[in-house]
Amino acid sequence: MELTDRKTPFVMHAGKVMHASKDETKAPVDEKVDRAQELGAFLRARRESLDPQRLGLPRYGRTRTPGLRREEVAQLAEIGITWYTKLEQGRPIRVSAKVLQAVASALQCTDTETRYIFTLAGLASPASGVSRQICRLMPNAVQTIVNQLHPLPAVLQNEKYDIVAFNHAFCRLINRDLNLVPLEERNCIYLALTDPQIRTVLQDPQQVIAHMAARLRAQMAAHLGDPAWERYLQRLLACSPEFSNIWHQNRVCATTDHIVCYRYAGLGALEVLQTNWWSLPVAGERLLVYVPIDDANREILHKRISANAS
Repeated sequence: MELTDRKTPFVMHAGKVMHASKDETKAPVDEKVDRAQELGAFLRARRESLDPQRLGLPRYGRTRTPGLRREEVAQLAEIGITWYTKLEQGRPIRVSAKVLQAVASALQCTDTETRYIFTLAGLASPASGVSRQICRLMPNAVQTIVNQLHPLPAVLQNEKYDIVAFNHAFCRLINRDLNLVPLEERNCIYLALTDPQIRTVLQDPQQVIAHMAARLRAQMAAHLGDPAWERYLQRLLACSPEFSNIWHQNRVCATTDHIVCYRYAGLGALEVLQTNWWSLPVAGERLLVYVPIDDANREILHKRISANAS
């Protein structure tokens, strides 16, 4: 017999049907509400931790609330006080990346704190210079790591495919001694388009360039309107009709491990898996390590690295 007029809901516990309590029948808390409340609590704590005198803000009267007032944060961020109040109260309101960045700046947030509030707001984290700063401050350490990966070819790139560090095995892989390449030309896309030595060993140059172009387009979404990125793109478009044709196909792709094939005179084809590694959660500099796909390709790579440079 089917019961169709149940006024009290039932739940299963260890295989037994039991009456559910009121708490057990409540709808789950909206994750967005939780995030909004967490964001509001963090913004308030951050606001109250700031010293208005250090920021050059005047003090009126003998007493005031700890830290900055909401009005002062709104003024510094150049947004409305009503809007900021709702944000700090944890109301699930829509917020743009531009406005949230302004709030983060007004509250003197660090890169980590800024990424945190963007995550709570459900927005993509803004581009960060943290990984770039580490690479600039510790270039010797980075180069040591890359060198220690030998005999596996390895190269460190930034978001624009500029080459930051490389080892000897990578130079043999691409058939080019990068020590002899001017710094301003050490860019993987630019070299794949313009350097005849590198193009000679790429089994399918167009496919390689198409993959890099698609990933570059995906990367540029976070840098639209950035003059440095626009100049970089125009340089690539101007140096090669091939790249221009590929770029205007408007393709994008994610960063994934994939097989790349090289071909050398006297050795034949070499297939290696390009693996991608980041030292920080925020994608910036990327370490590419090339691993032969099997023993036969490992032997080809060994012979290539061991042979005298041609």
